[in-house]
Amino acid sequence: MKPYRTFLSYLLVASAALTSALLFDGLAVAQTEPTQATPASTEQKPTPAPKTPSATKPEMLDRLVLIVNDEAITQYDIDTQKNTILKRMKAANVTPPPDSELEHQIIERLITEKAVMQYAKETGVRVDDTMIDRAINSVAQENKMTLDELKAELAKENIPFPFYREELRRQISMQRLRDREVDSHIVVTDAEVDAYLKLIETQAGGENEYLISHILVSLPGQATPDVIETRHARAEDILKKLRDGADFAQTAAAMSDASDALAGGMLDWRTLARLPTLFADAVRTMKKDQVSDILRSPAGFHILKLNDSRSRNEPKVVEQTHARHILARVSETTSEDDARQKIERAQQRIEDGESFETVARLMSEDASSSRGGDLGWLNPGDTVPDFERAMKALQPGKVSVPIRTPFGWHLIEVIERRQQDITKENQHEQARQALRQRKSDEAFEDFLMQTRDRAYVEYKTSEK
Repeated sequence: MKPYRTFLSYLLVASAALTSALLFDGLAVAQTEPTQATPASTEQKPTPAPKTPSATKPEMLDRLVLIVNDEAITQYDIDTQKNTILKRMKAANVTPPPDSELEHQIIERLITEKAVMQYAKETGVRVDDTMIDRAINSVAQENKMTLDELKAELAKENIPFPFYREELRRQISMQRLRDREVDSHIVVTDAEVDAYLKLIETQAGGENEYLISHILVSLPGQATPDVIETRHARAEDILKKLRDGADFAQTAAAMSDASDALAGGMLDWRTLARLPTLFADAVRTMKKDQVSDILRSPAGFHILKLNDSRSRNEPKVVEQTHARHILARVSETTSEDDARQKIERAQQRIEDGESFETVARLMSEDASSSRGGDLGWLNPGDTVPDFERAMKALQPGKVSVPIRTPFGWHLIEVIERRQQDITKENQHEQARQALRQRKSDEAFEDFLMQTRDRAYVEYKTSEK
């Protein structure tokens, strides 16, 4: 197995796994119109107690707001999320929605997170402290910081270090769950890739990427005709505001039911293959800064804005490295010291005159051992950062010192380097990844919605 970048990519952005999968969902169901309850979801909402002129209710420092299955969400949880989101919105120059709407979206997000993490725990997803320690050290290295500097940076942002540890634990758990429940079942066939590439060839100018924003007016499951009509009227009202000159980002933050509403509805750069078919069909004919008509999907009613587009057709020439390695894994049965000692023994045998290839066949704990550790030609970004940095520093024919990565301890030998035009190969691989990501996003969205719908939610305060 190549030491691919599979461990750190989701650690550097809070809630990345959940956010990326909720781009087009209808989880934040609006509470302003009546909805029909579905058998899969049980929610109890409180009946407000009658107020009397003489009755006064002391404000508690923290209070129970709702229960998700058997776990509580408190006002402190909501306020913590709110403070973080408000900082991000301020940095992005997005006007926050009214406080009640902001809290509603935060509560829906917390319910979904709580339900999903409960499912992860119940089905055996475990992340131990050793893995968290390695993740934190890797995040510090990626940001060119020491551990103490990382802690100081977190302190500046008023983020307690124990909270940060648990955030990483949650992210890793979420990614493991997604890998098991969704990504391991995703298949992209060569025929699908070829069909997509043929479609690109028919487009003037080739393949483009699009930067879009969107607003969702969600529909609950089994919505009645009256609810559909009411929600469509809401979408029409939003579209009218936009056509009259309202700012799209501010309108999304205030009125969209999508999980990215608090970021102004902005999505990242995406090719057509990375967009839902409904969005892709609309974007093809849109011009920069244009707002779409109302689009209907099972999740609800969507409005898009095309912010920008760019070409992906420039030739791509990269420096490839032909390398091999020896791996001593760190695992539940092999300690850090044992793995380090094993890789040092391998290093000594090479220094005593044995060939790297021979030692790799005898000692490496990687699938490449049968090939003498040969990893083939590697492009920039194919391997995790620690491995790539060490490999890049080596001259052809040289062997590295022992290198630690999330997979364990390595010795690396660079065989040769070359400049290679990978334009066609890159297009094929990008198309496959884009199609896979779209399938994964849609499947994980369904998984999250189903998990959310199965949760028993009981509201405990009349304010909510």
